[in-house]
Amino acid sequence: MSLPSPGPGAARWSTPARLIDLVRSRPGVTRAVAAQELGIGSGAATDLMARMRRLDLLDESPAPAQGRGRPTTILEPHPAGPLVVIAELSPTGWRVATADLCGEPRIEAAAGRLRGGPDRVLADMADAIGAVVQRDPSRVRAVSVSVAGAVLDDRLVQFTPLGWTDVDLTPLTANLLADSDIPMLVANDATLAGLAEARTGSARGVGTALHLIIAVGLGGALVVDGVPVVGAHGGAGEYGHVPFGDPAKQCPCGAHGCWDLTIDGRALAEHLGEPPPDNAFDYAHELLRQHSAGASDERHQRAFDRVAAALGRGIAGLVSIHDPDMVTLGGLATPLRAAAPEPFEAAYRAGLMSFRKHLPSPVVDGIHGDDGPLHGAALRGVDHVTTVDALAQWAQR
Repeated sequence: MSLPSPGPGAARWSTPARLIDLVRSRPGVTRAVAAQELGIGSGAATDLMARMRRLDLLDESPAPAQGRGRPTTILEPHPAGPLVVIAELSPTGWRVATADLCGEPRIEAAAGRLRGGPDRVLADMADAIGAVVQRDPSRVRAVSVSVAGAVLDDRLVQFTPLGWTDVDLTPLTANLLADSDIPMLVANDATLAGLAEARTGSARGVGTALHLIIAVGLGGALVVDGVPVVGAHGGAGEYGHVPFGDPAKQCPCGAHGCWDLTIDGRALAEHLGEPPPDNAFDYAHELLRQHSAGASDERHQRAFDRVAAALGRGIAGLVSIHDPDMVTLGGLATPLRAAAPEPFEAAYRAGLMSFRKHLPSPVVDGIHGDDGPLHGAALRGVDHVTTVDALAQWAQR
């Protein structure tokens, strides 16, 4: 998820890009504070903001009065500024949203169920994306896609909930104008959720953060200084397929002994002596709902204990691999740990190397919940459209 290298316009757009980043990272920042942060005088700040308004990048509104000092303004995205379209494909449906330069997603269209095969689903999503772009095509600068499956470049190579494999995702932009050069950015949902937690969530300000999310199986992301480590083709973070499980069991991915098979609804069903569920996510979600309502019995608690212990033990292994400052949890990982906190903690501590036991990496709940991938996709898209070269292209539109 690296950003493009600066081109020849870097010098001219360096300060505007820094100002936009400041507005993104510190909502409500005033012009006076921004000038201090950028190391420029009030006159230069006035000229800079005049340029940003003229180019439809940033706007400003009066700040609340504070004492007798000279009045200042709050900086915010321009109402006619660049937009990112976000498309999210999850095990339970899809959503299409937009985000301005602050990266806050706003839902534009959604479907609560996946109807038909991949061709039908992608066509429905493409219609929604096309409708959003056609409202104001000059403002849309990127389409950022989140998918709940393994990805390589622009392909969804495995979508476990429905058994989809090797799905080309480029049809998502099929309804854009023929001469459109809007890029499509594709990433795994866990990677994007990790990005969101590192930038605006529980791991904000943390140097090295590991995020893990459970839906059907487990995925995650290692985020270093706000940038996810994605590998050569975007396929990193498939932690659920590390062989922390039973080597005699084959995973749908084709490998044996995957951790996936020990930490989601399939594992709960096995421990309860029930057949594999048709939808492991819905199955686990319902069991957790019953547990939180006090409707579980000892048999269910033992199943939660075993799954939570498998989760904690595996996280300890990943801590040994990555040495993160913090581990954040999302998706079903959060309620699964909450259902059996003592077995989780015992297994996590037992799996740590001795020198880590006195000061283990904290494991905390993420704050974005099920919206983590959506927020991460928005952030990734805005990253792309606020590089110095992208800003120069916007100015020339």
